[in-house]
Amino acid sequence: MAVECMKTLSHHKEDDQKPLVFDASLLRYETDIPKQFIWPDDEKPCPNTRELQVPLIDLGDFLSGNPEAAMKASRLVGEACEKHGFFLVVNHGVKESLIADAHQYMDEFFGLPLSEKQRAQRKAGEHCGYASSFTGRFSSKLPWKETLSFSYTADQSSSNVVKDYLCNAMGEEFDEFGRVYQDYSEAMSTLSIGIMELLGMSLGVGRTHFKEFFGDNDSIMRLNYYPPCQKPDQTLGTGPHCDPTSLTILHQDQVGGLEVFVDEEWRSISPNLNAFVVNIGDTFMALSNGRYKSCLHRAVVNSKTPRKSLAFFLCPKDDKVVKPPRELIDSSYPRIYPDFTWPMLLEFTQKHYRADMKTLQAFTNWLQEQRSS
Repeated sequence: MAVECMKTLSHHKEDDQKPLVFDASLLRYETDIPKQFIWPDDEKPCPNTRELQVPLIDLGDFLSGNPEAAMKASRLVGEACEKHGFFLVVNHGVKESLIADAHQYMDEFFGLPLSEKQRAQRKAGEHCGYASSFTGRFSSKLPWKETLSFSYTADQSSSNVVKDYLCNAMGEEFDEFGRVYQDYSEAMSTLSIGIMELLGMSLGVGRTHFKEFFGDNDSIMRLNYYPPCQKPDQTLGTGPHCDPTSLTILHQDQVGGLEVFVDEEWRSISPNLNAFVVNIGDTFMALSNGRYKSCLHRAVVNSKTPRKSLAFFLCPKDDKVVKPPRELIDSSYPRIYPDFTWPMLLEFTQKHYRADMKTLQAFTNWLQEQRSS
């Protein structure tokens, strides 16, 4: 059964043609986009998508230690996570200047010639580095985007891991670039731990349970760049998927493009420069024993303006076993997912399965098959 759910990734090029290169500086002007970027009719963008009213959660009083504010915020978070797993946070404590710097350096990186960006080229089977539309990994339904991803760890003995990686990949002249994303990743880790307190309260397991579980997190930071496309109705910036990670904290620029699938229709989430968009991922859905939802979402592109976003994916430390606390298991909520570690799910999505709306179930089937063989 698991084999039927699996989608083996194609690592060869179709028809042995010349390898496809996604060079945004050229393709953004193409009126006839390569067929690998054209999505099936039933997955193409929808015109006139309605806006989704997402809860706006003010973290100001919660972060200052107000217990009433904490209860209110946790209730709003819980309601959102039971329905679709998306909410916005404001007064989050992250410096505006740091967010601005992170956007500025993102602009500069993606503005480099392709050959320079490729100094940080992602290697096959790895999740860090520069990727131009994943052309080396997939052969159809390619996303219209470029990304730069790197690992972050909250382990104090690796306090420069982001900076060191970026300098090693791009050169010592990227020292300031690396420092900005080291600081930004640390700020995202701190914010995500605060959100984990709210999630623990809302699930009734106490504010320290998930805070402690993710305190020494090994997470992923990603810069996303969606260049203009002359046929935006034919392609997607990111295909429909649920994040396999635990928690995503996204900062969008002012160009819209994020869409969420709620009540059987695609709805847009409008940009808000003062807010972070937060959503639950598959790993936390397993930690909550399925009570909180990892929601299907995607990104669309447009013909005129590049869109950029900063995404921090909170993940547990590699050796932590992902299993729900006892309080979340009872006759109404029996165990749904087997024990696993985050590296096992990450490897599954990197080598065996293209993340979509069924990743966690396919992973569960695969894991059970592996353990029974």
